[in-house]
Amino acid sequence: MIIIQMAGGLGNQMQQYALYRKLISLGKEAKLDISWFEQADRQEQVYAKRELELNYFENVNYQVCTEEEKKALAGTGSLAGKLKGKLFPGTKKVFRESEMYHPEIFDFEDKYLCGYFACEKYYGDIMDMLREEFAFPRPNKENRELAERMEAEESVSIHVRHGDYLDEANAAMFGNICTEEYYAGAIREMKQIYPSARFYVFSDDIPYVKEKYKGEEYTVADLNRGKDSFYDIWLMSRCRHNICANSTFSFWGARLNGNREKVMIRPFIHKNSQKFEPEKMHAWWKDWVLIDNKGDVV
Repeated sequence: MIIIQMAGGLGNQMQQYALYRKLISLGKEAKLDISWFEQADRQEQVYAKRELELNYFENVNYQVCTEEEKKALAGTGSLAGKLKGKLFPGTKKVFRESEMYHPEIFDFEDKYLCGYFACEKYYGDIMDMLREEFAFPRPNKENRELAERMEAEESVSIHVRHGDYLDEANAAMFGNICTEEYYAGAIREMKQIYPSARFYVFSDDIPYVKEKYKGEEYTVADLNRGKDSFYDIWLMSRCRHNICANSTFSFWGARLNGNREKVMIRPFIHKNSQKFEPEKMHAWWKDWVLIDNKGDVV
């Protein structure tokens, strides 16, 4: 059995679920461990409280592991269990993500997987199925009307993430990637392909984007708050094309976009600990345009 730990925000949960569904499609026995969302001590280790937002989607379909099944692979976390793992490495059943892509995951039989699994290569070939399963509850009238405008234009979503990325610890990890030069380069690239492009800007820093993106070609999408922010992914997916932040939230806006001729732009790296390897990134993120923090296509 393969058990995948569910953890983190909505975008990460969608990725963990996507890997789960990929494993199921290959005939693997797999389940999800959702206990992270029930453990107060784990929640205190992250900058923002999280809940299992995956359940907001209407067609998700998964099995949850039992505590006994989890212990069989992950152990109890006791001192004796940790000591056994060090003395007898072959008995360790926990696998922790350390690279952008781990193809060996598909050869595992009995493992407990910890990670966010953002790489498109894991589940890009089942995206049509995932679009059906990540079905949103019916949006309100304002969201539906904005979506109709987007569908009638050469619309492009732009996602700007500030919020917790401005915290000192997070800034060291995620900062200086989606620079102003990155967005300028992405917009320039999109205009070269679609001169009539209209841009819809999504952000957790509305005052900033309202000041930064002025003019008739820009519309700041400022409809959803709190739990309703979930619908921003839906709105981004209704645009014809997408410019993403280094954020799984906007990756999924682009992934759920069903336009077969869409242009998807993302930053060349996700976090500063990642070394940019062009050949691998273009293979793993097929059909995506990669732009660096200077605004250049790479």
